Amino acid sequence: MNQQLHFADSGEAADLAAFLGRLVHYDRAAAVRLQAQAGGGALAVFGRPPSFDVLAVRTVRLAAPLSAPLDLTVSAGELLESVDEGEGARAGAVVPAAVTGPPWAGLLPPRGGWTPVAGLPGPEAMAEALAAAVAEFRARDEALPPQHRTRSERDRIGREIWSRTLGDTELPLRAVHAAQSLGFLRPVRSTVPAAPTPPGAPEPVALFASGGWLRLRTPYGSVALRRPGGLGTLLVRPV
Repeated sequence: MNQQLHFADSGEAADLAAFLGRLVHYDRAAAVRLQAQAGGGALAVFGRPPSFDVLAVRTVRLAAPLSAPLDLTVSAGELLESVDEGEGARAGAVVPAAVTGPPWAGLLPPRGGWTPVAGLPGPEAMAEALAAAVAEFRARDEALPPQHRTRSERDRIGREIWSRTLGDTELPLRAVHAAQSLGFLRPVRSTVPAAPTPPGAPEPVALFASGGWLRLRTPYGSVALRRPGGLGTLLVRPV
C-alpha cells in the first residue's frame, strides 16, 4: 500500500499541485525527488524543469511529523493526480510507486552551510530585468533573416541573454526566469510601501551560497544551481 501524506492545510496542497502542474507542463514525463526526515514537519519536493538548467525546490508543511524517513523519486504527474486539496485532514497526497531517477535526482544541493550573498536587486528590479531580457530576445529573433531563423541560432541568443548575471551577484538571469515561470516570484502590484521587516525575520527573496551552489529563496520555493567555474560540493544520494 502506497504511503499517505497529510498536509498542514489545503493551501499547502494547492501550492504543491500548482508546482507539479508547472513541471508537467514543461515535461509530461517529469519526475520529482521527495525527501522528508523522520520526526520532521516538512516534505521537500525537488524538480528540474527542462531548458532552465536549475533545480526547483518546493517545501510542503505536513500535518504531523513522519515516523520514518521518506526519500524516493516518483512521477510528478502521478503525484499531481493524487493530491487532494480538501479541507482539514483531507489535504494530502498518496506517494506513487518509485521510478528510475533521472541523473539530476542523485546530485542535490547541500542541506546546510548556506550563507547570505549580497548584491541581489529587489523584486521590482528583478521583474524589470526579466522583462527587458524577454523583449531583447523577441527583438533579436524578429531581426534574424529567414535563412538564419533556426533553432540553433535562437538557442545561441537565448544562452547569451539568460547567462547574464543579475545585479552584483553570480546569479544568472535564467535562474530568476525559472523562479518566475514556476510561480516562485509573484508580481509586485501594490504601490503602498511595504511594512518594515521584523527583526530576525527572513527576507522575502534572498540569495545564498554553499560550496559550489547558489540558491535563490523566495516565500514560495527555491531555485538552486551550480556556481560558474566548478562543480563544488555535490551530494550523491541513492535514488
